Amino acid sequence: MRGLFTWAIIIAVVAFVAGFWGFAENVREPAQEPERADAIVALTGGSLERLSTGVRLLEERKGERLLISGVNRVVTDEELLDAALNVDPAIADRIDLGRSAEDTLGNAAETAAWARERNYTRLILVTDDYHMPRSHAELSLALPEAEIVPYPVRTRWTDPALWRSDLAAASRIGAEYVKYLVIRGREAVLSLGKSDEDESAADPA
Repeated sequence: MRGLFTWAIIIAVVAFVAGFWGFAENVREPAQEPERADAIVALTGGSLERLSTGVRLLEERKGERLLISGVNRVVTDEELLDAALNVDPAIADRIDLGRSAEDTLGNAAETAAWARERNYTRLILVTDDYHMPRSHAELSLALPEAEIVPYPVRTRWTDPALWRSDLAAASRIGAEYVKYLVIRGREAVLSLGKSDEDESAADPA
């Protein structure tokens, strides 16, 4: 029994390392130029480049409006749009600042409510490259009726030369990978529960 337990641990560790390696390699993929969508959403946190990229896509008319989700409540519109992002006044009225989200789950809920209010069914999602899998998964769960188009912003953390040699960089990506696995696990449980409900409804016996 002890031998089986040891082998189970070894297999789990190998699977985790292999999964992490694949995750770290895949998030380095460059963003593909998106086709026009209904709107764009950029998530705060990480680099300011997330937000400037969202503004650029709005300027390029890749979407009708831009939601910046997770803006700190103490930051004014002027401080963010004028001072930090230097937004052209011609497009400022097409940018909405969401201040209710405090984490990625909150970003998804805030974005879903915003999109449903405007009947948007195709969104371009902008966030850091290593944060994209989790953000995309959360938003897809919160807004399953919409198509979510990822537009990752490249960061230095996903540079293989860095995370393969720097413990801090590897830890950052590793933590994000664990959070992503948690979401996938939650998604699997929810799907299982939904399947059970469907079977019960189909068999009213």
